Amino acid sequence: MENAALHTSEMKNYKLLILIVFILTLLTGFILGKVLFPDYFRNNKSNINQTPAEKIETNQKVSDDRQTAITRAIEKVSPTVVGINVEEVREVQDPFANDPFFQQFFGNVEPQKQVVRGLGSGYIISEDGYILTNDHVAGNATKISVTLTTGETVDAKLIGSDPNTDVALLKIDKKNLPFINFGNSDNVIIGEWVIALGNPFGLFEINDKPTVTVGVISASKMKLFAEGKRVYKDMLQTDASINSGNSGGPLVDIEGNVIGMNTIIFTGSNYSSGSIGVGFAISINRVKRIMEDIKANGKIDRNYNPGFKIQPIDDRLAKYYNLNTKQGVIVVQVLKGGNADNAGLKPEDIILEANGEKIRNEQDLILIINDLRTGDTVKLKIMRGNSEKEIDLKLSAQ
Repeated sequence: MENAALHTSEMKNYKLLILIVFILTLLTGFILGKVLFPDYFRNNKSNINQTPAEKIETNQKVSDDRQTAITRAIEKVSPTVVGINVEEVREVQDPFANDPFFQQFFGNVEPQKQVVRGLGSGYIISEDGYILTNDHVAGNATKISVTLTTGETVDAKLIGSDPNTDVALLKIDKKNLPFINFGNSDNVIIGEWVIALGNPFGLFEINDKPTVTVGVISASKMKLFAEGKRVYKDMLQTDASINSGNSGGPLVDIEGNVIGMNTIIFTGSNYSSGSIGVGFAISINRVKRIMEDIKANGKIDRNYNPGFKIQPIDDRLAKYYNLNTKQGVIVVQVLKGGNADNAGLKPEDIILEANGEKIRNEQDLILIINDLRTGDTVKLKIMRGNSEKEIDLKLSAQ
């Protein structure tokens, strides 16, 4: 019995010793922590012990830590972005109108006029209400309304547009508006962060604020081929998502300066209209030049006809003319008395360069010609026979 009691007493003393060692270890760790990491303990006071001023300071520090250059740029630019709603009257032809079978019953059916509604984006460029957007958004509109980030919707007037460069200028009757700052698109860096803002799928109209996507500049000074007389050159490529309705909105750098106008995307499929990370914006330096002329004159004068027709050089033509390459285009027709005829251009001339740019195919020359204005002169380097020759072709009004 005596041995059992002694064993029990020793166990109690052993447990007490372990408890004391544990407590001393905790106290030592706490003291060393305060000595080695004083900032941690200073900045992690219990909210219960903080004064109201200290709580405000702590919350502000957390908020400041979440801010980045991108979030600050978005905060700066967002109030300048607008949603655009348009109405356009188009003539719609019945698909059976030209079918002889149906014509014998219904005769000639005239095209029907139909009101088509569309939407896009834009951005305010002056405190008195000038707004930039794409021509394909508002250039043919019969009615335009603009939604501001205040939730207000106001009618807009089309000052003018240029279908060739896809730029349009609007005006609303408002004063003291926030407006965007112009950047310099000639100084963009491949890989730098950019932000696309706008009205994709009409979401601006629901929330009264633009949506935001972020990416980088993928390439600059890009040329793209389009239908009609559209001239997409000096384009900025970005992987910031651009979707239907983003057209006309700003592409900005992380300082909040607009460097491009979001315009077109590649979708990778005829059955999809969503972004696959290949979007393009018109460089803002190009937009500014067009905008200034539209503001002064309401349009860009392109009332000219070059007066000649061309076709690409294939293997057969290259062999016939003893050419070492298929680059360039061949003149197949010259309009008598036209600009080309007056300049001395002749059928079978091979155009090698235009305004110092090499001509590889038809699209290269079409882009250059369609980007010029009435009164401009295009310098052509041609091959006639076995010799090269330069021709100055002035694009006079027709």
